[in-house]
Amino acid sequence: MCAARCLRHLVLLCGLLPALMLQPASAKERIFWLVRDLPPFTIFEGPEKGQGVIDQLLPLLIRQMPEYDHSIVRVNRARGIQMLQDPKSFTCDPTLLWTPDRAEYVRFSVPSLGVLSGGLVLRKDSEALVAPYLDGQEIDLHGLLSKTPLKLGVVAERSYGTQIDAILRQLPDTAFSRHYGNDATANLLQMQQLGRLRMVLGYWPEVRYLVELQAGALADYKFHPVKGVNRYQFLHVGCSNSELGREAIAHIDQLLPALRRDVLPGLYARWLDPALQEDYLEESKRFFEDH
Repeated sequence: MCAARCLRHLVLLCGLLPALMLQPASAKERIFWLVRDLPPFTIFEGPEKGQGVIDQLLPLLIRQMPEYDHSIVRVNRARGIQMLQDPKSFTCDPTLLWTPDRAEYVRFSVPSLGVLSGGLVLRKDSEALVAPYLDGQEIDLHGLLSKTPLKLGVVAERSYGTQIDAILRQLPDTAFSRHYGNDATANLLQMQQLGRLRMVLGYWPEVRYLVELQAGALADYKFHPVKGVNRYQFLHVGCSNSELGREAIAHIDQLLPALRRDVLPGLYARWLDPALQEDYLEESKRFFEDH
């Protein structure tokens, strides 16, 4: 009787053993990809929904990273930074600029895409206000904001690249009108259109898309690059600086060289002014010669 009972237990255990052995292998870590409405990189609404540069990059990365489960999470910039700072999270952002502060809590990939640097966006009826601070078409941003009472609209917690960030850090907080919510750049442009704000710091491809989406006239706007700032800056994928994040970046670094050579420049170029597209595609061939 006892022998029969032991035999039944042994048979049951043998039946469960394959399932127990398979369970750890099938459990995958989940990457939370952080995105925000950031045309032309990610587009959540309108006729071009899902056609942004990163909208099309993410499926290519996800397809080649089958060792993970993946979730795409919409956040604003401030919330995204908070999540990346959490050492217990496994989060990645595909649209990060490298900064010294972020490097303390983010593991960055190799550069993924060269993009046009940001600059000053204003309506042409405000052009006379900034004329004394122009050198050709380039704006002396520090001089403008330190010597006039004009406020600059910026997205809270957004980096505009190390060179522009360094200029902004030299200015008092009273020089800025910060927007913390979703659709921050679109809302700043609406404030500008209503006359509540004269100047916005932004990226021309993003502004161009948003103005057209709001049925505005591009001819009413002027863009000035910032004096002393490089023409291009470089996006990276950044993951939380944990063991999981570092492992993910190691894999992403293997995937990006082919994507940034063969895929990403063309996806970005289509969002540029037609006159800039050919030059950008030619210059992009030399972006990563040293990387």
